[in-house]
Amino acid sequence: MKLKSTIVILLMMITGTILAQKGTLTGVIQDKEFNDVLPFANVIVKGTNSGTTTDFEGAYELTLEPGNYVIVFSFIGYETIEVTDVVINPGKVTELNTSLGPLSNQLDEVVVSVKTAENTEASMLDVQRRSVNLLDGMSAQSFKKVGASNLASAVRNVPGVSVQGGKYVYVRGLGDRYTKSILNGVDIPGLDPDRNTVQMDIFPTNILENVQVVKSSTADLPADFTGGMVNIITKELPNSEEYSVSLGIQYNPNMSFNSNFLSSQGSNGDKFGFDSGLRTLPINRQQYIPTPSDKNPLLTVITEQFNPEMKAKRKDSYMDTNFGFTAGNQFNIGEDKKLGYLASFSYREQYIFYENFENGYYRKSSDKSVNELELATGQIGDVGRNNILWSGLAGLTLKTTKSKYKLNFMHIQNGLSTAGYLQQRILFADAVEVFKDNIEYKQSQISNALLTGKHSNEDGSWVTEWKLSPTYSRIDDKDVRVTPFRYEPDTDIYSISPSSAGNPSRIWRNLEEINAVGNVNVQKRHTLFNKQAKLIFGGAYTFKNRDFSIDNYRIRLQGGAGQEFRGNADALLEPENIWTVKSGIGSYVEGNFEPANTYDATQTVAAVFVSEEFQITEKLKSILGVRFEKFDHYYTGQNNFGDVVYDNQKVLDKADFFPSLNLIYGVTDHTNLRMSYARTTARPSFKEASIVQIFDPLSSLTFNGNIDLQPTYVDNMDLRYERFGTNTQMFAVSGFFKNFTDPIELTYFLSATDQLQPKNLGNAIVYGAEFEVRKDFGFFGEAWEDLNFSMNLSLIKSELEMSEEELEARRLSLRDGERLEKTRELQGQSPYLVNFGFSYGNDEGGWQAGLFYNMQGETLEVVGTGDVPDVYTMPFHSLNFNLTKSFGKELNSSINFGIKNILDDDLESKYQSFKAQDQIFSRLSPGRGISLGYAYKF
Repeated sequence: MKLKSTIVILLMMITGTILAQKGTLTGVIQDKEFNDVLPFANVIVKGTNSGTTTDFEGAYELTLEPGNYVIVFSFIGYETIEVTDVVINPGKVTELNTSLGPLSNQLDEVVVSVKTAENTEASMLDVQRRSVNLLDGMSAQSFKKVGASNLASAVRNVPGVSVQGGKYVYVRGLGDRYTKSILNGVDIPGLDPDRNTVQMDIFPTNILENVQVVKSSTADLPADFTGGMVNIITKELPNSEEYSVSLGIQYNPNMSFNSNFLSSQGSNGDKFGFDSGLRTLPINRQQYIPTPSDKNPLLTVITEQFNPEMKAKRKDSYMDTNFGFTAGNQFNIGEDKKLGYLASFSYREQYIFYENFENGYYRKSSDKSVNELELATGQIGDVGRNNILWSGLAGLTLKTTKSKYKLNFMHIQNGLSTAGYLQQRILFADAVEVFKDNIEYKQSQISNALLTGKHSNEDGSWVTEWKLSPTYSRIDDKDVRVTPFRYEPDTDIYSISPSSAGNPSRIWRNLEEINAVGNVNVQKRHTLFNKQAKLIFGGAYTFKNRDFSIDNYRIRLQGGAGQEFRGNADALLEPENIWTVKSGIGSYVEGNFEPANTYDATQTVAAVFVSEEFQITEKLKSILGVRFEKFDHYYTGQNNFGDVVYDNQKVLDKADFFPSLNLIYGVTDHTNLRMSYARTTARPSFKEASIVQIFDPLSSLTFNGNIDLQPTYVDNMDLRYERFGTNTQMFAVSGFFKNFTDPIELTYFLSATDQLQPKNLGNAIVYGAEFEVRKDFGFFGEAWEDLNFSMNLSLIKSELEMSEEELEARRLSLRDGERLEKTRELQGQSPYLVNFGFSYGNDEGGWQAGLFYNMQGETLEVVGTGDVPDVYTMPFHSLNFNLTKSFGKELNSSINFGIKNILDDDLESKYQSFKAQDQIFSRLSPGRGISLGYAYKF
């Protein structure tokens, strides 16, 4: 028995050694004619008996001895491809992807010899070339090249894409309401109730395979996007066991190790992105709160339960840090099954400090002969933010020869602590000066599960794919504290003066949203007019429910104006200053619940679609389709007076057809001419189609919902010429035209310049052109092929026909000599976008370097009305440098160095008016960021 055991162990060791010496060849075969894989194609090692066939997803895998091979790809009725110089290394995975095209009627067989290409940038360009949609994108390799740690800093390099506030993607200069964000092909909610798109900075690049920005629609895509749809695609399973770890730091002279950084007391959970109870509302909303005139000691008890901290504190900040880890592998289960897993975790902490943060609210003079704007309210001060963001992703995949099942779980947690100290001047009512402490904590989380299945019949002519994806998101603004002191400079007196400076207040905002998405997509390969064709049909259903509430409390003073506090906000709730029955004076809490700020709303979208992809001629392809969507919006809420009540009332009921047509003319195998038309929509968000009144204590602006908002409908036309060269070189030029019916825009109230409301304002058109070029410097010689230049430019013009109401408001505020225009720019529409960069990549030497510039033109941010002028976002000149050096025997270690915002530009928005000097609406200085990182793969 001992001898047998020894022999078995030796045999296992020998077998393991032999297998370890072998290498693996994997890849995917695509159909050149269609944007699809080629199932059950043949993969043969020339001159040997080794070979296999692709599965229903066009994927294959071969285990080979180390060496140099010629691989032959073939399929009945398709050309045959021979790929030479395929090198298999011991214990390594070599990836080889290719495409096969159908034979013409005159030819029996075509043999094409090509070289191995292992370049994920090239793979992304191949996806663009074969796509039925007009799209652009970035691969994981490109993320590394630009030194992007999160998706927001990476996607800005995609043609026609800009990023607002370091988080939100605008496509072709259109505002975020016209951009749709999806994860792995399904809807997900964002972490910001004020936005329609998902925050891109919450996705670390170490969990992403690529990002695709779709700019033309087809029937199988949701209809609610116009500028573009950003599809965030997480990593697929690795071909072999793979682990990686990364560490990084960033130093910003304006923000790191700054002793003036503003903060507040934190809880034990802050470092993990959540409050562990310190900021929880201490009483129930229905709690009865007596008044001082009641002489009830319960008022003292309730007041003492509130956290007494009201003042922002100065403390030292630290450097930004980040950490990431990924792991993945797959195993054979039996003869025809594979089971794989992928897990990823990332953690980031940021210290953000804006010194001399500034915003102002200006009006036009009542004297029409005066052009210069007059300050109504202005504030300047310091704002500190500590941002914690972590994410986890875990997935399992089971694959057979004809089916594939995938289950993914993702959780993202964000905790943002903000503290500010601001000096405010109020001039439009009674001229007062105010010093204001502000403390905020926003806790956000999003949890997503995705279960998908993909099935094929024996010959791959029928493919069915289904997806189920529930998502839970929650956003809590916990204990937002604002303490304004009126200051009299002549007497050096600070006082609590509600009539002019406002009340000290405490706010709790809670948003809970549940999304459930299900869809099914069926594809049938067939022939039409003796040519290959593909029928696609299916359906989808989306359910969204949002529960939103605000609890608002004021702190009042009885029997004094708080002058003895000397502007110290913490003194407001010190035990000796709290009202008691015995003293009869002091501070106390007063409830200020407003019913309009609590609502429950539901949106549902039921859709069916059908499209046909077929060849009109040998070179001209058509994708013709139509999508039907039934959209319903239900609202529950009431106004503050209680005379307007909605009880699960349907406030929007729309049933629409959305036709689409895409034509692709293949001038050559590497050159396409595209034309497309599609009808799409932009629907009001939960917050917009409501009657809420939400106050922002930092900006002092109030948002007002509009229950009467209607969806925007857009007719989109695109034309594009694209040519793909070797080594990721390409050239593309595009033109587009969009016609908007009832666009939704954010505008001021005529009678209240600190209040905003979304409205359907007139009709609009947007047209423009995009240029993109990627070129290496190989024309100088072979040694220059590693140096590349990339540039994309978007030129955009927008015109909105103003409504009679807006025209009349502007007419009444015209300056002497000013002409009334009947059109203006579309809100959120940038007139131009510029991206260019130089990059160097030497894979053998392990060097990657790049210098990248990004900028967008002046953009209408807020639409003025009456005496309030328009607000424009100023161009931000972003210039970033990145350098990565890989080292080690297998280049599995790397060090990264980067500099962000080299030009040290500021983020500014300004009021602009006829012959008047521009005035600041908001300004902050992000400073330069110098980063250093280390990554190791094993």
